[in-house]
Amino acid sequence: MTLRDVATFQPAPHEHTAEPAGWAVVDLPANAVAEAGTVTRSGTLFARPVQVRFHPVGYRWVYSDGATVGSADPGATWAELGQREFTATPTSHVYRSKGEHTARLDVTYVAEYRFDGSAWRWIDGTLTVQGAPQPVLVGDFDTVLVTGPCTTHPNSPGCG
Repeated sequence: MTLRDVATFQPAPHEHTAEPAGWAVVDLPANAVAEAGTVTRSGTLFARPVQVRFHPVGYRWVYSDGATVGSADPGATWAELGQREFTATPTSHVYRSKGEHTARLDVTYVAEYRFDGSAWRWIDGTLTVQGAPQPVLVGDFDTVLVTGPCTTHPNSPGCG
């Protein structure tokens, strides 16, 4: 059995999330988190019922600015990592220019199969499933100091 034999069973491309959601700030880390786990597909192969189980072993984020970030780990949110927003993570990326960018997640799997409920058997090699590009709006960020909330200080800068 080879990966070519089970290619029609491959998982659908997985989504990923980015923090902050759908946007980023120039020169600050944007955090990427894969939403990919083990996938089992069933069907018929060689006229026999078969199950194929795909296990993710690698994640690669491909950015439209030419950068790539690879990891054996799917990443985690800043909250899960106990980190402040806009801090670097093993799966983060820093955009150097503002504008409309895209980010794509490619997931690499190892696979195993079994016929008719028999024992699982590993298949040599890996299979990479390329994801669809997702839009990321990258912009500048300016801070404004205010004397307090606009509800109590309606004439402060940035209020009204």
